[in-house]
Amino acid sequence: MIALVRVASIEEIPEGSSKHVEVDGEEIAVVNAAGILYAVSDICSHEYFHLTDGEVDVDELTIECPKHGSTFSLTTGAPQSLPAVLPVRTYGVRLLTRAVRGGKPLVYLDNAASSQKPKRVIDALSDYYSRYNANVHRGIHTLSEEATDEYEKARRKIQAFINAGHSEELIFVRNTTEAINLVAYSYGERLREGDEILLSEMEHHSNLVPWQLLADRKGAKLRFLPLLDDGTIEMAALPGLLNERTKVVAVSHMSNVVGTINPVKEIARQAHAAGAVVLLDAAQSVPHLPVDVQDLECDFLAFSGHKMLGPMGIGVLWGRRDLLESMPPFLAGGNMIMKVELEHATYNELPDKFEAGTPDAGGAIALGVAVDYLSEIGMDSVRRHEQDLTDYALEVLMSEPDVALYGPKSADNRGGVIAFNLGDIHPHDLGTLLDREGVAIRAGHHCCQPLMRRLGQAATARASFYVYNTRAEVDQLVSALGSARAVFG
Repeated sequence: MIALVRVASIEEIPEGSSKHVEVDGEEIAVVNAAGILYAVSDICSHEYFHLTDGEVDVDELTIECPKHGSTFSLTTGAPQSLPAVLPVRTYGVRLLTRAVRGGKPLVYLDNAASSQKPKRVIDALSDYYSRYNANVHRGIHTLSEEATDEYEKARRKIQAFINAGHSEELIFVRNTTEAINLVAYSYGERLREGDEILLSEMEHHSNLVPWQLLADRKGAKLRFLPLLDDGTIEMAALPGLLNERTKVVAVSHMSNVVGTINPVKEIARQAHAAGAVVLLDAAQSVPHLPVDVQDLECDFLAFSGHKMLGPMGIGVLWGRRDLLESMPPFLAGGNMIMKVELEHATYNELPDKFEAGTPDAGGAIALGVAVDYLSEIGMDSVRRHEQDLTDYALEVLMSEPDVALYGPKSADNRGGVIAFNLGDIHPHDLGTLLDREGVAIRAGHHCCQPLMRRLGQAATARASFYVYNTRAEVDQLVSALGSARAVFG
């Protein structure tokens, strides 16, 4: 297994800079590019000069030799310009935030449940509450105006992040669960007895139970896209499940258990041809993949801030403006009204119609900062990083005895989520033993009991990755599995 050696404090390496360190006689450049740490040999492969004396390009993810201008990829070490033709060595690097369980360095692999937060996101939340805390909208004093400006600025940032056509199409909610419930309740009002709602067998309870409630309320029928044994949707079954009674198709963009990235654009195309609207549960995809709602051609998309470096308690529903305008309010109260009489009221314009009461302004503002952070990294880079980690993890886990893996065997069509079991060890026992080694995973049914039954399991362990995880941490997961195996040996 790879040994971890402490080389620097993060405060010593500001974003966009590098630091020279030596480990076992090797000269290494540790680079902070938009909050992600990289490590490459500090010696240019063309001539002996320190790369740390050169410039870091955070957009191209390169470091430059100060002598002759050759640049090297921070991710692969490959030369990007002449005269250098040989690569420089790369190294695994990660930020140790804290120790657990008697000094074990924390390996956080529970990102599908919730991500860690960059300092700038935490600072933005603190800044709101300490400097301009006020209720947004309608206030005419300085603090309220500042809070409103930042709140709406965050909405515009998120609009650009998912390429929505209009900022008023984005509704701030508490989380993905509330967003889906909003659509099921409000859009669902138009459903009639005998109408059909099409889901898949892999859905999180948040994209299943709200539709069950709607079906019970309206006398509608639930139908389900089946799964193949590799954890992918059986697309051949889709045409036979769509008909003139299908009113809603609601599927996950990426599974929180088997990691499958579903072909949602094709699902949307066929659903629209049948006259149905399409909702995507994007809780797992927006944090990890480039997402363009116009390209996906969906009608609604829901995601949570806390899974994408933002705070808990804030999420987003995006919906097509014409659909949102046609839907009745979900919650009633302040802000969502235009005029109130004793016996009736008229409702506000979007997005206010669906944002009743005092919103989580601080959370929305901090989510906007998280979006800035991810945008600086680039979602293509996030995806490539997680593909590399996932492929590596699948490779080493498949070589381990008694490890059962669930879902696609390649990161080409799956995200950084790996559900697995180790022999006959119950996932809860396994999670406890891994925690003793400092490795944090999730164990249980992952709010997907029907999917667990489809897999033939009561529960699984689950490791999930994000921008700050490394191959060295995958190795530590495997080492911890060995320790768990020894306990039950």
